[in-house]
Amino acid sequence: MSVGSEPDGNVREGEGYTFDDVSVVMGTYDEERAVARVLDDVERVTGGKASVICVDSSSDRTPEIAREHGARVIRQEPQGYGVAVRRALEAADRPVIVTTDCDDTYPMAALPRFLDAINSGYDVVSGDRLTRGADAMPRFNRLGNRAFALLASLLVGERVRDTTTGMRAYRREVIEDIEWTENTGLSAELLLRPLLRGYRVTEIPIDYRERAGETTLDPLAGGAAIATSILTVPVEERVFR
Repeated sequence: MSVGSEPDGNVREGEGYTFDDVSVVMGTYDEERAVARVLDDVERVTGGKASVICVDSSSDRTPEIAREHGARVIRQEPQGYGVAVRRALEAADRPVIVTTDCDDTYPMAALPRFLDAINSGYDVVSGDRLTRGADAMPRFNRLGNRAFALLASLLVGERVRDTTTGMRAYRREVIEDIEWTENTGLSAELLLRPLLRGYRVTEIPIDYRERAGETTLDPLAGGAAIATSILTVPVEERVFR
């Protein structure tokens, strides 16, 4: 795996995708304070060309606001992060799929760099929050994410800088070719399975902002699910596949 968006000798020439070929997908849960800003940023950066899909379980005005800003909203009962993200990935209808969170922590201004990396031949482009410090992230979360990255690096045999980022771009075939789980550990799995299967993966440093609104994720339960994924995915991919 490489860092940055420049192609190397092992990367095939890309197809020349534009934002007309991009679906931006996210799970949303009570994000009425941030959803309009995030969707406006996607609209501005992509020139309104990317499709946007929100899998929503909110009890507030998030789905109404999302629809007003042009997103396709898929409603479902609250079932957790992994279920929402997997459903959003499955609903994407274009050859390049970008995941993000709807809390305004991720820079939509980085979308052109993600698309450039896909067009350089990468199959997965992962936003690395930690290289630039991620000072807006709570200290407990930041330390935990660094520990997850170190553990993943040891287990897969390659340097991994951020296993739990929510902002990534994928070629559609990567999503279709792998059977994914539905727990909070999906954030790590979405990086580790493609990496272990030999897909072309790169990490791009990105800025990370303080979230708008309160988080609904339990850091301890979520951390346990992520650690479990990091420990089990390499074994599943190398021994049982």
